[in-house]
This record gives sequence, structure tokens and C-alpha cells, in this order.
Amino acid sequence: MKQAQAATTLIALKGIHKSYNLGLPSQTEVLHGIDLQVARGEFVALMGPSGSGKSTLLNILGLLEPMTTGSYQLQGEEMRGLDDAGLTLRRRQTLGFVFQFHHLLPAFTALENVTLPAMMIHGQVSAQQLQHARDLLADVGLAGAEHKRPAELSGGMQQRVAIARAVVLNPPLVLADEPTGNLDQAASSDVFALLRRLHAERGISFLVVTHDAHLAARCDRLLELVDGKLHSDTVTVN
Repeated sequence: MKQAQAATTLIALKGIHKSYNLGLPSQTEVLHGIDLQVARGEFVALMGPSGSGKSTLLNILGLLEPMTTGSYQLQGEEMRGLDDAGLTLRRRQTLGFVFQFHHLLPAFTALENVTLPAMMIHGQVSAQQLQHARDLLADVGLAGAEHKRPAELSGGMQQRVAIARAVVLNPPLVLADEPTGNLDQAASSDVFALLRRLHAERGISFLVVTHDAHLAARCDRLLELVDGKLHSDTVTVN
């Protein structure tokens, strides 16, 4: 039974603490012993008031900053103690990222932005990867926009490019930080529906930070972080 559980567990956090300014009078602990498991294929929302530690937790999950103490296992492998090269490799192989502000490279076309993950890993983009990126842009509703630069696209279209970039290598997990927070209501609903469709079709796990209670209710599971502690963990009814 334990082996079956391990096979389905994607993220396992135990006793995660995070402090800043260690050893200084201004030392501040922002995460106070987070225990959390996320299974493969889950679509999870993370909510909480400003200053609750959501961004810090997301950065730790994204291997962008270290925990102070605790254990973080990603696909059964302990992340604590890996050097920068090891963390970079795991991040590129395992994680996709979508942010509130899309962070597309303005001088690159939509197609070039989507192929960036492959370029970063392999140093070049194969004809097969290029075609896959074209197909993915069409799949997210951007057929014909491959050669447009971000400034030529609406906010919702730019976020669709960012989503395509996040899933182009089919990572096990996508971390999305307020992915609809910079969009109007209609575009927000469309982008969220796209995330849910990609989740259903590709089996990618999503952890989405959001302030929108209506969107959070459309996720499978809702985590609430309050004052650096996991306040509740609820399976939602869709």
C-alpha cells in the first residue's frame, strides 16, 4: 500500500520552515512547518491573504529558493541538499511555470517563446519540437499567431502563449501564480478553462495560486494558507 501511494505522490512536503535574515535581529519566519502532499494529476488551488506566505511556498515548490528546514520530495526525490546545477536540471525537467505577468521575451515571436524550454535544455530546437510548438499554439487558440510578437497580442493571448510554453515539454507539474490576475473577467474565465482542459487531456498536475474564490471553487482541491500555516485543505465539489 505504501509503495502504491509513493507511486502516485508528486509533491511531499514535511515540516517546511522558511526564514529570512537568518542570524540577524530582523530574522523573520514566514512559513511555520508546512506538511503537504499533492498527487499526480491533481488540480489544486492555493489561496490566502496577502503576506500569508503563498509566494514563498510557490518559490520553494518551484526550486527557486531554498527552505530553511524540512523535507521536499519531488517525484520521490529529496530536493534538499541538491546544488544549483541539480536544482536547475530538476526544474527544467519537471516543472512548468505560469505567472500573472506572462514574462514573454518581447523580441521573440510567439513560436520562439514557446520553444524556449527545449532550447534551454537541448541547446537547439529540432524540427519535431518546432512542429509540436506550432501544434500547441493552435491547440490553445493561437493558430496563425505564431510569428507575432507579444506586443501584437492581447493580454489573454499573451497568457495563452505563456501557458503553451509551460506545458510544451509536458512536465509533471505546472505552478501557476495568479495566472488570471491581470486579465478581465471574460479572458480570465477562458484562460482558466484552458488550464483545466490541458490538465484533463495531458494529465499534468496544476497548483494554482489565486485570489479568485470562484476560480478556486472550480479546482479539485483548495488549500488555504494563513500566517504561514496551512489553515485548511478541502476537496471541492464541482
